[in-house]
Amino acid sequence: MSYSVGQVAGFAGVTVRTLHHYDDIGLLVPSERSHAGHRRYSDADLDRLQQILFYRELGFPLEEVAALLDDPEADPRAHLRRQHRLLTARIEKLRKMAAAVEQAMEARTMGLNLTPEEKFEVFGGKDPEQYADEVEARWGDTDEYAESQRRTASYTKEDWKRIQAEAADWGERYGALMSADEPPTGEAAMALAEEHRQHICTWFYECSHELHRCLGEMYVADERFKAFYDAVRPGLAEHLRDAIAANAAPHTS
Repeated sequence: MSYSVGQVAGFAGVTVRTLHHYDDIGLLVPSERSHAGHRRYSDADLDRLQQILFYRELGFPLEEVAALLDDPEADPRAHLRRQHRLLTARIEKLRKMAAAVEQAMEARTMGLNLTPEEKFEVFGGKDPEQYADEVEARWGDTDEYAESQRRTASYTKEDWKRIQAEAADWGERYGALMSADEPPTGEAAMALAEEHRQHICTWFYECSHELHRCLGEMYVADERFKAFYDAVRPGLAEHLRDAIAANAAPHTS
């Protein structure tokens, strides 16, 4: 079975112009032509296109993609192993970026006594001021907001690095807990939920169990928080919400 250029563009989410360009440079030459001279793509061509788009997504120039795919020493399993390594590295990079975004979101619930250079070192390219107006509008009149402002106004670069390191370590352990299929209502998950609450109490404001339960709901309802926790492990936001609720239950009416 073969497919027209329009069909392939629809399958792959690329433009017809892109497919024409790949053909022109010899990166993806369709296996067949119709009697009228129109391009026709086979299943093997679609497999090659999938490989091309994968490497392009990872930022490889077209010349390097062609060299990789046309390497006579490589076989499909070699490509899969290479892709697995690249994806693992990308996931780790995204996890760190997500942690930086989370810290930036939380940091702006407080004052930041850092120089521009220190902010860049701690938070990377993420702007910790990004959610200032929203945070103040939602929580500016609460005691917790005021307490966060008071505490963090004096935090140094090293303090923020320690906060990030603790959060990253917690995330790794929570991901491992989920990998072990621990239920959110189990003792291990509840212990990590309590550690999460204590982290807030230590660094930001006194977080009651009832308030922690509300935060757990927000981690699922707010797409930005959900994206952060799910970047650590898919489904973590819901798992954590349920673990927080289970941990809070004995302490709330």
